[in-house]
Amino acid sequence: MNLKRLYILIFSLFLIIVGVLAFNFYNKIYTSNTTHEGYLYIPTNSEYHDVENLIRPFLKRVKPFAFVVKIKNYSNAVKPGKYHIKEGMSSMELVNLLRSGKQTTVNLSFNNQDTFEKLAGRISSQIEADSISLLNVFNETAFLNESGFDINTALGMYIPNSYEFYWNTSAKLFRSKMFDEYHRFWNDSRIQKAKKLNLSKIEVITLASIVQKETSNVRERPIVAGLYLNRLNDQWPLQADPTIIFALKQQQGKDMIIKRVLKKDLDIDSPYNTYKNVGLPPGPISMPDISSIDAVLNPKKHDFYYMCASINNIGTHEFAKTLSQHHKNASIYQNWLNKQGVNR
Repeated sequence: MNLKRLYILIFSLFLIIVGVLAFNFYNKIYTSNTTHEGYLYIPTNSEYHDVENLIRPFLKRVKPFAFVVKIKNYSNAVKPGKYHIKEGMSSMELVNLLRSGKQTTVNLSFNNQDTFEKLAGRISSQIEADSISLLNVFNETAFLNESGFDINTALGMYIPNSYEFYWNTSAKLFRSKMFDEYHRFWNDSRIQKAKKLNLSKIEVITLASIVQKETSNVRERPIVAGLYLNRLNDQWPLQADPTIIFALKQQQGKDMIIKRVLKKDLDIDSPYNTYKNVGLPPGPISMPDISSIDAVLNPKKHDFYYMCASINNIGTHEFAKTLSQHHKNASIYQNWLNKQGVNR
């Protein structure tokens, strides 16, 4: 074999080796390496070995992923959050996603929770912050003093709705955003409507919480709101049964079930007893949703001062202008409860 042919052979072998190495390199980096679609949750303060354990169920092969991690130096750039993993992603695409920190947001939602404990449980099921840390920031004295709330009114800061959050949002950051959303909710229009009613924002929410507990019928809420406003304006006690239930639960246990308010309950010694005390209670008895708040801000104008649960249309009320008519409605309802065997 002459020298020229030897050079050609060596060069050909070199090209083959380079080609094989290039193919393997490409295969490690750019070919599909995820088996299915899903979400990867990386907790705060995670290190690379934590991420590798969490991502294993998504991978066809771990070694190509680890190889790209090394060349991209991802082990020093781990970012917590919720990441959308797509089927068929390459190791390079996967590492670039995780390294970028471009996580998927959480559509966080909550409805009318009536205690901070329930709210904390609801929120902690949707973001990384645990219920204990959430409860601590909800009740933090320094924040309440600075924000103008107190322990009785703080629940009214959280407006039930759907919000976008990053999964790794801390408890304090959640509270901060809710404070911003509270001020965003109270736009000029709502503030002016509250002023016309001679109510502060928290007073509107307090009344709305009573309306919320009084009726689940959204169409009926402006009527109920109008009735309570009639009583407030004429310096009548609200005589709202939901406030009695709230007071009983405060004294006897939040988990107790009360389906019927008894006459003896009306004597309970509590600032939330709206049979004894004229005006609004110290704060909301629940977290009213937007429909209840707007019902108070846009009440139905009428001459009703009395209401009683209806037995003809369950879930609604019979309204009355006079005490005599109310007594008739109440007698019908009490007799119906007795027949149903509802004693408490």
